[in-house]
Amino acid sequence: MSDTGLPFFVYGTLLPGERNHDRFLRGRTCEERPAALPGALLYEGPGYPYAVEGHGTVHGALVTAAPGAYAELLGLLDDLEQFLGPGHPRNLYERVARQAVPAPGVPHGPGPGESGPGRPGPGESEPVRAWVYLAAGAVARSLRTGGTPVPGGDWLGRRPPPARRTP
Repeated sequence: MSDTGLPFFVYGTLLPGERNHDRFLRGRTCEERPAALPGALLYEGPGYPYAVEGHGTVHGALVTAAPGAYAELLGLLDDLEQFLGPGHPRNLYERVARQAVPAPGVPHGPGPGESGPGRPGPGESEPVRAWVYLAAGAVARSLRTGGTPVPGGDWLGRRPPPARRTP
């Protein structure tokens, strides 16, 4: 299976409302939908998170590049994530292809009557192969031994809700 043109699974500062979303994704995507990455754990970083392989689930979004924007988006995200190539010793993250699961009830894929499996029904989600940036080797080892996990694997959920004003 070719990994050319895969969507991206994002889980940190590239999520809507976070600081890098507009800078890197605005105008370069045609679809963004909630999703989860099973088999991974999320850790706090210096202002951004790291995902590592593990027994958990990371919550984020599947992002599909707009027509004609894929190569530009891939290059921008590789630069942002300090990915210099597979296994490069100076990588901060490794870009790897993994199965992400769209949020239940979120339609994707060809519709009925079109080629392909059709859209899942309510409560069903077919995994989607996507690029994800996981912490590179030395960073992942350090996080596993002394890192701070993000509760529930949800970068946006790590903050307390805003204080409510009482009248």
